[in-house]
Amino acid sequence: MARTLYWDAIYEIVLALKQAHPHETLEALSLGELFQWVVALPGFADDPELANDEILAAIYQEWFEEINPL
Repeated sequence: MARTLYWDAIYEIVLALKQAHPHETLEALSLGELFQWVVALPGFADDPELANDEILAAIYQEWFEEINPL
């Protein structure tokens, strides 16, 4: 069973995105596409209207760091 996800669970969203899109390189991913992918995740239960560029950029940055560690 998928964990319930909300916008403030950025790291958990990133883990779910990595599982759903394991071969994504992120270079061509727009924030609009990222938004669509997040709200389509199993277990995502937050209000899509609460999303903003700051939240989406934080998800993108965390995902980038997760797949490109130092």
